[in-house]
Amino acid sequence: ALRVSLDETIGDLGFSNAEVRDFVEMNRNLPDIWDLAQGTWEDCSGPSRFKEEAAQEALVRGIHELTDKPIVGVGRFTSPDVMAKMIKSGTLDMIGCARPSIADPFLPKKIEEGRIEDIRECIGCNICITGDMTMSISRCTQNPTFMEEWRKGWHPETMNAKGDSDNVLVIGSGPAGLEAAWALCRRGYDVAVAEARDVIGGRVTRERALPGLSAWGRVVDYRDYQLSQRPNVEIYRESELDVDSILEFGFQNVAIATGSTWRRDGVSRQHVVPMPIAEAAKVYTPDDLMDGTVPGGTVVIYDDDHYYMGGVLAELLVKQGARVTLITPSAYVSDWTNNTLEQATIHARLDEMGVDIVLNRGVTEVAGDHVVSNCVYTGKTRSYPCDAVVMVASRSGNDQLFQGLTARQADWADAGIRSVKLFGDAEAAGPIAWATYAGHRYARELDEADIGDDLPFRREITELAPQ
Repeated sequence: ALRVSLDETIGDLGFSNAEVRDFVEMNRNLPDIWDLAQGTWEDCSGPSRFKEEAAQEALVRGIHELTDKPIVGVGRFTSPDVMAKMIKSGTLDMIGCARPSIADPFLPKKIEEGRIEDIRECIGCNICITGDMTMSISRCTQNPTFMEEWRKGWHPETMNAKGDSDNVLVIGSGPAGLEAAWALCRRGYDVAVAEARDVIGGRVTRERALPGLSAWGRVVDYRDYQLSQRPNVEIYRESELDVDSILEFGFQNVAIATGSTWRRDGVSRQHVVPMPIAEAAKVYTPDDLMDGTVPGGTVVIYDDDHYYMGGVLAELLVKQGARVTLITPSAYVSDWTNNTLEQATIHARLDEMGVDIVLNRGVTEVAGDHVVSNCVYTGKTRSYPCDAVVMVASRSGNDQLFQGLTARQADWADAGIRSVKLFGDAEAAGPIAWATYAGHRYARELDEADIGDDLPFRREITELAPQ
């Protein structure tokens, strides 16, 4: 097999697509198979926010006429229809799809069996790549069993048998709650999901409406459909619960996945206590913008989160007509997205949209008509005028219900409650993949034996073989 970059995207120093075609034609039958990719890893495996499905089709089209050997290509294929089109049109002979195979290792089997609706389609968030970039274990937003198949014995399609209790009340239908419900019902539990809002999906439903994040909605869509096919699951919308009602219901297990709320006081990395904010200051959070309250005029985004949210909201504000200054203490805008192969693209897009990007500076004070910003190296300050501030700091877990139930633990036995568990963003806010993992882990471990301080996974121990 010979892998060739369709276009190295480095100008005269590299192969252009036209030169690659000449190269293939000159060596048309030398390799057994042509493996076609594109440029850098960022070019080839860009996230759904910036790369459409089959993004390399134009670069591949026509190459098959230059060789008699088979061609395999990539390009963030997730839809079986698009894959089939690429084959039937003669553009490719084989489909290469690493990320979609992580999201659903049984993707080819489900296509073969006509179970298209059962495919967990990759959302293109690139959270899987962060394991490589940070030299840590990888995760997948759609497939929480990824990397745990051997360590914990988690099969992507098969759950462990049900324990000795019978039912679970899941409070919250965000990514953690939905995944918990989906895994629990497959174990054989009767599951009720209580959602305070009139729509399910929690943060995913809200974030999927932001610029570039529509594909992330598959996290909800897949689980919504699967749960609708199960007779042992009921979802109750507009059902905000309090401690008394939970105690009256008689569920044996209570799973609390009530999500988190963005902080308005600036507490995150730079500030471990609330920063000074004037009463006249107009301060908004990502929750406000996702709820439809979008400030206008001159807006400062203070991004001390460093993942995608600050950059996405800058796009949203510009599209709504605001003049945006994005201030971050990091040396990069949306710094952590270096791990998801999109940081450079985010910076370029924001710059093209006219966002004033201010790096290596924090915010020490929010006044009524300006913010005071400090250099992270020297501490020297300067002011940036603004009509409003969007605070992208940290998130606080919505654990009030859990705390209330914990305070009433003496009443659990009379109410028939065996266990109460807090998990997902409500316990520790993080990326969506961490929430689906937490929901799945809760479902896997319910009614399982307490292993104490033992590590909850199998380990390989290297030792000398006997003589």
